[in-house]
Amino acid sequence: MPLPASARNLVLVGFMGSGKSSVGREIARRWGYRFLDTDLAIRQKHGKTISEIFESSGEAFFRDEENLALQHFQASSGAVIATGGGIVLQLRNRALLRSLGLVVWLTATEEVIWERVSRNRNRPLLKSGNPRATITNLMTLRNRLYHSVADITVETSGLTHQQVADQVVAAVTLWSPGGYENNH
Repeated sequence: MPLPASARNLVLVGFMGSGKSSVGREIARRWGYRFLDTDLAIRQKHGKTISEIFESSGEAFFRDEENLALQHFQASSGAVIATGGGIVLQLRNRALLRSLGLVVWLTATEEVIWERVSRNRNRPLLKSGNPRATITNLMTLRNRLYHSVADITVETSGLTHQQVADQVVAAVTLWSPGGYENNH
């Protein structure tokens, strides 16, 4: 079993563009685990893109749907779970994330995040007059929240998804409850 016995699942958190979905799929493939994704679950449930859900129902509705997805994933074991970048905004979600398993925060510099997400017009929170300032403000708000739930932190700037997956797998191997945080 790739995860320690105390961790039922591997949960990936981090800002948009940090690689949660791509890295999560890679780790799930390597370990033979199921891959679950809160954004994908919400898209499938509603038959709409995240942008369409934001536009038609609002951010508050979407945040409630994220919480429902996490509650649904509580029955999971042996999964790699990728989460949306804003999942940590609600206190109720932070508790659920920690109960789901070992939480890994994928970080990247603001410049790298901007480079990764600026070409994607489907990110609802970047549909603003100044998307770069939006990234700065959101990262400032969210980074302390990611840190509060993370057992392990892995820096992704300048790395391929495979290299990030390597780093996560290595960190998980060294992790012990109450002890190790990997800062690369």
